[in-house]
Amino acid sequence: MPGIDECLLEVMRLPGARGASVVDWTSGLALGTIGESPNGDHEATAAETAEVARMTAEQPAFARLVAGDPADRSGEAPGTAVEDVIVTTHDGYHMLRFVETAFDSSVFLHLWLNRSEGNLALARLRLGELAERLVLA
Repeated sequence: MPGIDECLLEVMRLPGARGASVVDWTSGLALGTIGESPNGDHEATAAETAEVARMTAEQPAFARLVAGDPADRSGEAPGTAVEDVIVTTHDGYHMLRFVETAFDSSVFLHLWLNRSEGNLALARLRLGELAERLVLA
């Protein structure tokens, strides 16, 4: 099971990967970074992407209802329904993949891909696999 550094190294092996980070979306702090940053500052990028992650994960339109809520007809366990967020720009893709953790699950992987060289489907699959195996100590 990879830790943060190993996970980021694996992410950068994806075709078109320009930069990546592991971010705590509650605090907006980068727990680890590698490669380039879209705005030249990894910490600023972490704070900005954390805002997007927080806004997405906390919206009732995307978040699963709490088990036992009368409106909850799914019978599923509570938790975040959002797996990932993909933002496209004229020259790239930004992918935020939420990581389930034993504590509060407020961590995500951010990948910045070059649009002409990257493979969004492959990146989504690989980030999902890495998010499942990531060990946060």
